[in-house]
Amino acid sequence: QVQLVESGGGSVQAGGSLRLTCAASGFAYTHYCMGWFRQAPGKEREGLATINTSGNANYAGSVKGRLTISQDDAKNTLYLQMNSLKPDDTAMYYCAATYCFGGPCLCPRSRGGYNYWGQGTQVTVSS
Repeated sequence: QVQLVESGGGSVQAGGSLRLTCAASGFAYTHYCMGWFRQAPGKEREGLATINTSGNANYAGSVKGRLTISQDDAKNTLYLQMNSLKPDDTAMYYCAATYCFGGPCLCPRSRGGYNYWGQGTQVTVSS
């Protein structure tokens, strides 16, 4: 069973930076996608960035240039570097994973494409 544990959230002033970490364990297969999502109160959970086991990353247009997704395969760890944070970035941030089977590993962009979720880490950005 895949387990995901996020950390690194906190409170920061606008313009600041944070790095979120997702410790992953329990993968039974070699190829999978991982992604970062966020959900603000009263809003839908939105996808921010995804990456597959080949290192191919994709970003939502709204955050491209400010967020960087990366992974450390040796440590089974996923990261999200967030720069130039804004109050609108305040949300619960979630790590997610899903397996890829057959063909190119194209990572889903919506929450429905992911089977495994962490518990989330809160990010609060003050003006």
